[in-house]
Amino acid sequence: MAKVARGGSPTIRRRELGALLRALRTEHGLTAEEVTARLLFSPTKLSRIETGQSGASARDIRDLCQLYNVTDPRELENLMTLAREGKQRGWWQDYAILYGTYVGLEAEASSIDIYQSGVVPGLLQTEEYVRAMLKTQVPPFSPEEIQQRVQTRLTRQDLLTPGEDTRLQYHAVLDEAALHRRVGGPQEMAAQLRRLAQSAEQPNVRVQVLPFEAGAHPAMESNFCILTLDQPLVSDVVYVEGLIGNVYLERPSDVERYRRVFSRLRAMALNEPDSISLITRLAASYT
Repeated sequence: MAKVARGGSPTIRRRELGALLRALRTEHGLTAEEVTARLLFSPTKLSRIETGQSGASARDIRDLCQLYNVTDPRELENLMTLAREGKQRGWWQDYAILYGTYVGLEAEASSIDIYQSGVVPGLLQTEEYVRAMLKTQVPPFSPEEIQQRVQTRLTRQDLLTPGEDTRLQYHAVLDEAALHRRVGGPQEMAAQLRRLAQSAEQPNVRVQVLPFEAGAHPAMESNFCILTLDQPLVSDVVYVEGLIGNVYLERPSDVERYRRVFSRLRAMALNEPDSISLITRLAASYT
C-alpha cells in the first residue's frame, strides 16, 4: 500500500502558482482577456491555471513572466519550481479516483473539521464499512472500482497514524444517526464503532456525537469539511459533497460562516468522554 506523502502536494503547488500569477497580472493592471489576447491563450486555460485547477508548462511560465516583466532570477525559478511540482503525480492518481483535488488538499491540511449526519467519516472507517457503503452506489461500481476506492481510502488514513511527522489535527462531529445507520451487518457495525472509539483516543483525533436530544441545529441539511491549510498563498477550503457534484468554497466569508456553524455544533454535541461512552455502548449493543 502506498504511503501518504506529507507536504509537497501537487494540488497545493498548483494553487500557490495560480495565486502568484494572478497577483502578477493584477499588479500590472491586466485583465484576463488582455492576457489571453496577447499570448493566444484560451480564457479557460488561463482561468484554470490561476485557480490551480490545472498545471502550467515551462513555456506557459516563460510567456507569462515575459508579459509581466519578471526579471528576478529567484522569482522566475520559484515560479518554474512550482510549475514542475504542480505537474507531479500525486499518489492517489495511481488509483484513478474522481476526487483527486480533495485528496491533494487533505494531504497538506494542518487541521480538518468535519460534520457528518449519516455516516462515519472516511478517515475513521473500517475496510468492511467502506466496502458495504461502496456496494450501495448507483450505478454500481465494478469489483475493480470498489477495490481501488477501498485502497485509496485506507491509504488516506495514514494521515492520522501517530508518528513523529503527524501534524493533522482532526475533529469530527457526527450526528447520532450515523451510529445507528447500519452499514453492513451487526458485526461490521460493532467493529466500526469500536474503531471509532479507539480513534478518538489518539492525541490528534477528537470525536463528538450530536445526540438526537439536541434537536434542530444549523447543519441539518448539509455535510461539510473545513480544511485549514496554513499556506500563505492558499486559502482555507470548505468542501461540500453531494450527489450532483462537489463544491469547494474559498471565499473568507464562506469559510468563516462554516467555522461558526461548526463551533455551534461542537457546543451542542456531547463532550468527548460522553461521546466515546455512547459509541462504546452502541458497539456493545450490536454484538
